[in-house]
Amino acid sequence: MTESPRDLLLGPDSPEPKKKFWVKGRPRRQLVLGFIFSVLVFSLSVFVRDVKAIRSQPLTSWTEDASADCAVVLTGGPNRVREGFDLLARGAVQKLILSGVHPGAELREIFPLWPYYGDLKEQDVILERRSLTTYGNAQQTHALVEALHCRDLILVTSRVHMYRAMKMFRAEFPSEYPLLARSVQTGSVEPEWDEVAVEAIKSLFYGLWAY
Repeated sequence: MTESPRDLLLGPDSPEPKKKFWVKGRPRRQLVLGFIFSVLVFSLSVFVRDVKAIRSQPLTSWTEDASADCAVVLTGGPNRVREGFDLLARGAVQKLILSGVHPGAELREIFPLWPYYGDLKEQDVILERRSLTTYGNAQQTHALVEALHCRDLILVTSRVHMYRAMKMFRAEFPSEYPLLARSVQTGSVEPEWDEVAVEAIKSLFYGLWAY
């Protein structure tokens, strides 16, 4: 048996030298760093896109009239519930869903102005108490809309929240289902930067798995 030059120098029982992990000419560390950098760049670009989209949402409750079979109010911010009851009181919708209501809250506690709104019927207001997130709002509302046979739906939430809420509802509902945005003002006319930034981060998170 002919011995190779390596065997003559190192001996036949010498261990094989460790080989560096190379893929396409790049070591592992460079690949990991490149991957991390790519993720950061992508995340930053999505964040900037969402910030622009959030800030560009119009105040449709001020500028547009809307009507539909049903409306859903995503609770959690000022002026949202009142906007929903305004729609119901003037006959723009037939059923009003309040989504994300505290389990122990009663209708008159949620909307103390009820006595001033004429002949509203309590059976036309549905209190959805199970959802805790925008994702849950969309899921629970979808089930209620089907039960109520609503042919179209007005989505009521704040201007800052509308971008993420509408994307979530679009992902949950059939693509052809009519969804009308009804954004309301909850603070200053121009939203604060920190509020927009937090909402953009939430949108980035939701975009990874929900829509």
